[in-house]
Amino acid sequence: MQHDRDSRTGPLHGYTVVDFSGGIAGAYCTKLLVDGGARVITVEPPHGDPLRRWSASGAAIPAGGDGALFGFLAAGKHSVVVDPSSDADIAFVDRLLTSADAVVWSHDGALAGQPAWAPSRLHHRHRHLTVVAITPFGLEGPWRDRPATEFTLQAWSGGIVGLGRGAPDRAPVFVGGQVGEYLAGGYAGALMLASRRRQVAGGGGQLLDLSMLETQILGLTYYPVTYFEMLGRPWRDARKVTVPGIAQAKDGLVDLGCGTAQQWFDLCAMTGHPEWIDEDSPLSITEQATAKADELYAWVRDHTVAEIRDLATAFRIPNAPVANGATITELDHFRQRHAFVANPRDGFSQPDRPYRMQPPLLVPPRPAPRLGEHTSHYRRRTARPAAAGDSDRQSPDPGLPLQGIRVLDMTTFWAGPSCTHLLGMLGAEVIHVESTRRPDGTRLIAGVPVSESHWWERSPIFSALNTNKKSLTLDLQQPAGQQVLRRLIATCDVVVENFTPRVFEQIGVEFAEVQQLRPEAILVRMPGFGLDGPWRDIPAFAYVIEAASGISWLTGYSDRCPDEPYSIGDPIAGIHAANAVLLALEHRRRTGQGVLVEAAMVDAAINITAEQVIEYSAYGALLGRDGNRGPAGAPQNLYRTAGVDEFGREDCWVAIAVATDAQWEGLCRALATPDWASDDRLSTAAGRRAHHDRIDEHLAAWCLQRSGDEVVAALWAAGVPVAKVMQPHRQAELAQVAHRGFFERVDHPVAGAALHSTMPVKLTERVHRRSAPLLGEHNHELLEQVGLSAAEIATLERDKVIGDRPALG
Repeated sequence: MQHDRDSRTGPLHGYTVVDFSGGIAGAYCTKLLVDGGARVITVEPPHGDPLRRWSASGAAIPAGGDGALFGFLAAGKHSVVVDPSSDADIAFVDRLLTSADAVVWSHDGALAGQPAWAPSRLHHRHRHLTVVAITPFGLEGPWRDRPATEFTLQAWSGGIVGLGRGAPDRAPVFVGGQVGEYLAGGYAGALMLASRRRQVAGGGGQLLDLSMLETQILGLTYYPVTYFEMLGRPWRDARKVTVPGIAQAKDGLVDLGCGTAQQWFDLCAMTGHPEWIDEDSPLSITEQATAKADELYAWVRDHTVAEIRDLATAFRIPNAPVANGATITELDHFRQRHAFVANPRDGFSQPDRPYRMQPPLLVPPRPAPRLGEHTSHYRRRTARPAAAGDSDRQSPDPGLPLQGIRVLDMTTFWAGPSCTHLLGMLGAEVIHVESTRRPDGTRLIAGVPVSESHWWERSPIFSALNTNKKSLTLDLQQPAGQQVLRRLIATCDVVVENFTPRVFEQIGVEFAEVQQLRPEAILVRMPGFGLDGPWRDIPAFAYVIEAASGISWLTGYSDRCPDEPYSIGDPIAGIHAANAVLLALEHRRRTGQGVLVEAAMVDAAINITAEQVIEYSAYGALLGRDGNRGPAGAPQNLYRTAGVDEFGREDCWVAIAVATDAQWEGLCRALATPDWASDDRLSTAAGRRAHHDRIDEHLAAWCLQRSGDEVVAALWAAGVPVAKVMQPHRQAELAQVAHRGFFERVDHPVAGAALHSTMPVKLTERVHRRSAPLLGEHNHELLEQVGLSAAEIATLERDKVIGDRPALG
């Protein structure tokens, strides 16, 4: 009966969260918790959450109605209205908090200005609560009160230029939509679930001070500080258009990518040019593709999207259609997988949950609340202490939340390892499995010459993603390797893999066998497109996930093909998979039951682009890309500043985003209120949007006369969101990031010492307890633990089932 009850009500049944937040990040965090069965009480002011009146397209929302995005994010929550100026209502909220387990607070919440509900005060008065505070820069530090938006945070993070996105003849472009908000929400959810384990163990509540800048650093850039410190050069030093990337076919846009040399060779063969294959070329595959750009684009134009996709799939080349809000629900893969569902209250289309579980643990979508729908219910209730975390009966600190959990990490590149890396930072023992024939792909992408000693140990990307892990090499194509794998699985709590489905199934270790080996084990599968459907075996690099989900559609200039974000698809999959692992662990804690988790990359991605399909199905509005302009700010753009960058180019930019009338007034003051800015038509957001070109012309001229530092100083002092467009390898030089200790120096036995990013919350203890492991470093230790003798281990070494050097070629 216990199993049945938890399957119906979700792993978080009985977990109560009070939500004070006011933006997408907090709303998405609590949506993920509701999906898991938590009770979320949204505390709103009398005029309601601002999201109730939000539409990215500017669609009219009828009086008494709610914006469609609110209907998606608030599904299944409870709404309580309070007057923040009322002492009686403050007392009422305190009664709610007495019965709660956690609070979500954000800088943009309607109640954020009330001292009584500041995060530190909440934590002090209610020691049993986990309080997560979501702010642009953190609660403390020199930038704590600085204004910011999604757009300016992307600039500060280095994400706008981080992976060399876009053509050099125009300004660089941000990743469209509000991906940073969702990324912050995903991290907030995972850290709250980890803190929940600490509460249950008797460790009491915590104040989790989350910085959205730091979540953007983790999601929009590829460990550039570690890369720069280890190799002495940046990951990218110029913007380049990816070839072929997103290209115009006969009947639409398609994305084709070459993430490896083999994929480039296959593309040459597919397009009828085997003569282009040159395994000894001194050029990178990117440079070789760029040299053949005209011929490649011509070939794409001569074929339909369907023809290209059939061919590319047959050649195992990463590919996807470029979806948008109008087309995504009609794609055959999403239709067969029922990836979109009807909103339970208003009927528009929305993504289903970002991961799937067996047994079915997630709570079905329920209607969003009307404003104040549950106020009287909670006012009548008598406050009861929360079930876990009574501050008077706290146990000694139970240690890190995942201490004692053993994770078998069968992942590679970025998406899977970013999930297991977070688990390791939270205290899990993580065993990273590679083979000498196929090491983790991130060991191979640093450009370190193979003539250099131990070149495979010098990858900054591998180092940044794999601290705190142990390394085991196993050739899983040999029966002996598969036998060892089974013995190892029997000792693990969680198994995570991100092979394409057919590869993992060839190994023969599916959920039924995992359960035979360890009934309470959790198996997490992270395929690109899911375990079923017509696209299931397509190789899924981040860029094709971004294309298929609609992220790419919103990124770039409207008169050109979209730009590949080439960044967000992997880490957004990783943080969603981590949420799913923590939910599965909570279910196991309650029931003793193992769980199969399907955390497809594309399912996570369509959730962070939910607004596109929601706006189209609710209002008939097709959201599109518009360079650096966006619906949340007017003006919003990049403006060139005086001087040259560190590469000697006139390529210095600032990001400015005016989100409110007050910020517009501040901008005018900073500019000494020029005549053009006094035009009454610019006093409203609609007027500023209508005259954006004119504003841009004047702002561009003003910025070009000043350095980036001068522009930032002037506008921040006036309360205007602004940022320098940072080179990402300079992240550690930001005063706020340094103040919070976001980077830690890690000493690697081969690569030396370098700064490594941590987690996006202010911490009191060191995160990186050991450097990334050497290839096969823990072979003997781990194999002895599963009962192998010295002679058996020696046989495995002789037969090259295990080893400590790559056996490539």
